[in-house]
Amino acid sequence: MHAITLPHNPTDLLQSTRCSAALYLACGIDPARSNIFVQSHISAHAELTWLLSCITPIGWLRKMIQFKEKSKKSGNGEEVGTGLLTYPVLMAADILLYQSDLVPVGEDQRQHLELARDIAERTNYLYGGKKAKKMGCEHTRLFKVPEALIPPAGARVMSLQDGTAKMSKSADSDLSRINILDTPDTIAAKIKKCKTDAVEGLELNNPERPEARNLLTIYQCVTGMTTEEMLKEVESMRWGDFKPKLTDALIEHLRPIHGRYEEVMGDSAVLDRILARGAEQAEKEAQATLQNVKQALGFSSRLHT
Repeated sequence: MHAITLPHNPTDLLQSTRCSAALYLACGIDPARSNIFVQSHISAHAELTWLLSCITPIGWLRKMIQFKEKSKKSGNGEEVGTGLLTYPVLMAADILLYQSDLVPVGEDQRQHLELARDIAERTNYLYGGKKAKKMGCEHTRLFKVPEALIPPAGARVMSLQDGTAKMSKSADSDLSRINILDTPDTIAAKIKKCKTDAVEGLELNNPERPEARNLLTIYQCVTGMTTEEMLKEVESMRWGDFKPKLTDALIEHLRPIHGRYEEVMGDSAVLDRILARGAEQAEKEAQATLQNVKQALGFSSRLHT
């Protein structure tokens, strides 16, 4: 999950939304097993975000790394949008609405998940248990407290231009990252220009060589090798030998995703049906959680005449 800045042209946001959904499908998520939907199609996300915002101390939000870093970049922080401060609460609502047990995240998102856990525990303490039972709630534990599911390799992928900074789509230089839809020529150019060092041989766990660690980690992730297999193959190589190998591995890893993406984007009707079906199923789960929380907080039910 990443905070976004709304584009000036609404058409750009619409196209970006469709592309993101198509990429999920292209990367192998099966809509028969997982609901894929547009967040804004489920109003419970925004509604729960507001309720949780009233429970979340602002001090918790000011400690979030992304907010502190981007505020610092803006100078005095006066120009930072409120959405950047409150976005982690929306992320918490995204997770807690569906009573998640495990949440797959990268290392850079651990803090956001910890916040979601803190919000869940605070809400359960303030309004759950006997208090929720007194309010007639069906479920007295309002939220499950989720655990992070972090992969053993690739939990934090770093910039191709700086092995100490994370790879990010919001970075100024496109050379700092591999985008899923990059062409083979673009990937080759980026790897050719990526930052390395002058040390002989390749090492994975030398803290003095962050670029080596990063590029080897990327290679391991796209090849599916174990650490031992990967090191046996490449640790004696020079950068001039390894870079073409990494380029080929990235291209081959992304090739089937590119093909599937073109298929999905080529049939907008099918994509729309998948998103509509996903939203319909997600709506049921989201509303069940939201209504239980609202009842615990004392909100009255709407009367039907």
